[in-house]
Amino acid sequence: MDAFFASVEQASKPSLRGKAVVVGGLGPRGVVATCSYEARVFGVHSAMPMGQARRLAPHAAYLVPRFELYRSISEQVMRLLRELSPLVEPLSLDEAFVDLEAGGAAWDAESARLAGAKLRGDIRTVTGLTGSVGLAASKMLAKIASEEAKPDGLVLIPPGTERAMLEPMTVRTLPGVGPATGDHLRRAGITTVGEIAEAGEDELVRLLGKAHGHALYAMALARDERPVVAERETKSVSVEDTYDVDIHDRVRVGVEVGRLADRCVRRLRASGLSGRTIVLKVRRYDFSTLTRSETLRGPTDDPAVVREAAARLLDSVDTTGGVRLLGVGVSGLADYTQEDLFAQAAGEGAEEPAEEPETASAEEHTPSLAERRWPAGHDVRHTELGHGWVQGSGLGRVTVRFETPYSEVGRVRTFPVDDPELTPADPLPLVAGAADGEDDEAGQPSSLPASLPKSWSGGGGAAATSSP
Repeated sequence: MDAFFASVEQASKPSLRGKAVVVGGLGPRGVVATCSYEARVFGVHSAMPMGQARRLAPHAAYLVPRFELYRSISEQVMRLLRELSPLVEPLSLDEAFVDLEAGGAAWDAESARLAGAKLRGDIRTVTGLTGSVGLAASKMLAKIASEEAKPDGLVLIPPGTERAMLEPMTVRTLPGVGPATGDHLRRAGITTVGEIAEAGEDELVRLLGKAHGHALYAMALARDERPVVAERETKSVSVEDTYDVDIHDRVRVGVEVGRLADRCVRRLRASGLSGRTIVLKVRRYDFSTLTRSETLRGPTDDPAVVREAAARLLDSVDTTGGVRLLGVGVSGLADYTQEDLFAQAAGEGAEEPAEEPETASAEEHTPSLAERRWPAGHDVRHTELGHGWVQGSGLGRVTVRFETPYSEVGRVRTFPVDDPELTPADPLPLVAGAADGEDDEAGQPSSLPASLPKSWSGGGGAAATSSP
């Protein structure tokens, strides 16, 4: 998908179409998740510190992500991919590999091109957004082709032309070649993929080590035998938070670790999993990152057990000077718990004990009118003015632009943050007429499509669709 998060925001907000849009964390330590192509003209890019992005593009719209909406649209796209083939390998919300041959959707270059063109049209029809498709005989080449196709394009690499296409490209084109490896190769006089092939496998092994050297040489020769894998095993479940201000209070650090442990267990249970290794991650004030782990006798999904293990791990970490990031994870996953095995061995048929109430996280707290936060870009509804989105808030006021995905550019109004007539709202579908039920009096869909959550806080050959 093309600039996925930013494109969703532009599609849902008529006033932002054709404008620079940056989506990410807006706090002092926030980073850019995605930005529109209009913002990239100013040098903004993903993973850039938000402060730097604001200096480069001070007039862009800066919005807080709406991940539930992005996930729902991603599900629509993934369904279209699964109609093409049973072998779909998602890499993220907006990127996936598809084995077209396995689904009978393509058997040569021309049929692959037709399948890719139809997919792009279907994505636009269903979501109102654009996606770019790369078609080739392997995953690596399909990925490269999809990057070449951006934005809103299709690139096919015909069989037999792969080497010629790769040779003039920079070494950074190949997967696994980041800034450090790229600089190392440049100092050795290697700047293009063709020069990697000319250098030879032995020279690359000498420069980069055995594993990396062998892999890079194979890629330079357009060799990639990796299959498209429909299901990839989950190896760990984790959650983490970055704090705008360093936490110095040791008690507060402990409370945050307990809260993260509870969130991690909820995610673990939602996946029907348990785990036996508890991992604590602490990033300190000086950016040094410490990781501690403890392996239990057997897998568990008990929040009390995970909390206690995380607390023990915290005892071994020096947080003097402050903490900027905390994380709790569980690995060594299984689809059973050790307690279940003990019960089966003993032949016990006792009823399962009531689940211990989980500590509510900060985002699950139901705020009073005066406490409500209004994240920039999130949806709201006014009893008289209808649906809109938050342009900004502060000093006890919130500014809202009233428009929908299917309206003209809307008007702007400002309200007190505790105005009882203004409430958070669910996002509207991006495509008019995609909602279930009848239209309201304004001719807009009155409910969400089945693919969108009905209730959430406003808060062989291969093809690849990818994010930049």
